[in-house]
Amino acid sequence: MYFSKRTQLIFFIVLSTLVFAMPNTYADEKPNVVVMMVDNLGWGEIGAYGGGILRGAETPNLDKLANEGMKLLNFNVEPQCTPSRSALMTGRHPIRSGTTKVVWGMLYGLTQWEKTMPELFSEAGYATGMFGKWHLGNTKGRFPTDQGFDEWYGIPDSTDETLYPTSVHYDASETSGSSIYEKKAGGKLKILKPYTVAERPLIDTEITKRTIDFIKRKAKQNKPFFAFVPFTLPHLPVLPHPKYAGTTGNGNFADVLVEIDDHAGAIIDAIKKLGIEKNTIVIWTSDNGPEQIEGAHGTAGFWRGNYFTALEGSLRTSFLIKWPGKIPAKSTSNEIVHIADLLPSLSKVAGYKMPTDRMIDGVDQMDFFLGKQKKSNRDGFPIYNGDELFAYKYRNYKMHFIKLDSMFGAPQKLNMPKMFNLITDPKELYPLDKIDVAEAWFMAPVSKRIVEFKMSLMKEPPIRLGTPDPYVPKNK
Repeated sequence: MYFSKRTQLIFFIVLSTLVFAMPNTYADEKPNVVVMMVDNLGWGEIGAYGGGILRGAETPNLDKLANEGMKLLNFNVEPQCTPSRSALMTGRHPIRSGTTKVVWGMLYGLTQWEKTMPELFSEAGYATGMFGKWHLGNTKGRFPTDQGFDEWYGIPDSTDETLYPTSVHYDASETSGSSIYEKKAGGKLKILKPYTVAERPLIDTEITKRTIDFIKRKAKQNKPFFAFVPFTLPHLPVLPHPKYAGTTGNGNFADVLVEIDDHAGAIIDAIKKLGIEKNTIVIWTSDNGPEQIEGAHGTAGFWRGNYFTALEGSLRTSFLIKWPGKIPAKSTSNEIVHIADLLPSLSKVAGYKMPTDRMIDGVDQMDFFLGKQKKSNRDGFPIYNGDELFAYKYRNYKMHFIKLDSMFGAPQKLNMPKMFNLITDPKELYPLDKIDVAEAWFMAPVSKRIVEFKMSLMKEPPIRLGTPDPYVPKNK
């Protein structure tokens, strides 16, 4: 077929116009992702979950975030800090990764064999930065920049370590105390300063500042980014920044609640001012339920229990997610979502490939978040506390195999499991075996799921706590 030069010229002009008029689909394929995670904040603390002024402080920024996106009422984490962070980073239950509990004085954390969220983001062309608490390893090869982050500022372990030097008979020769670190991938680990009680009130403000700086730098470079922002508040000691101290008149916890809200608001505002709001997924959540120690204790709202237990107060935390124009505003759901689900859920929009050489427990919930389906893609999950199966959550039911009502209590193995209906009994006080045995029908599907999960542990034996690198599974 022959086209005249004039026809060819017109065709070229039209084609060029169409190409330049097309929207930038790269941005749609590579949304920025910001995950903010506070440390031990109960389900019922912020206004969007019934707290706020009832807890002595308004939380307008987080309440606005809830209105602009999706609020989950049944988002679940693990009973302890290290396990929750491990599940987030790997999409795997911690029993598989050897990260089942918080430990002291021994090798711990993620082995190099584990495939982490920042590693996957990096492979998809993202810049990755972390600012805050890690708690997934404090030795060479296990810091955040060894596990996929381009840069890191923060602490490797827990904030309660700031209290150790103030203790009676503290022996500095036995422990060096905690420090605040900075590191770039491939660079040297820098100890910026000791993480002391004096520094404790200041660190989250610095975390916020550095997060915003990272976002600005990457936005200027027009490079998609993944920012993980694990704040240290409100973990004990509950000490607000001097800017917030005394502002509510309702004590340190209320002052800290204002600070938490302000930090989230500052990051969200920075994203908006940079003009990247519509192409940025913002997630805000907590790694655990509330503290139990007096003076630092929080509230789980409707639920009972604190972290280190298998009660709903330990497992359910607030979870807010916003993606303007994609995730329906003012949407609320009581469908079950687990923290391990975030890694596979983000893969679809970020474009990274999920590992196929290992068991992945998380499920893709992106269509659920986007409002394309009303139901979550999971109906339950096993609840390990340490290396033991404490309970199984299934739909609106819970089956406990080990009773533990307090983080300071003694676990009690049950001769017969205790079963609860979480709709009629949110505080897990009235076992069904004493009320309605017929309602215990769910023992069958739960037992089936437990057998299937334990068989998967036989197929891929778990990494043992304290396993050193290099590690490669025997069956690989």
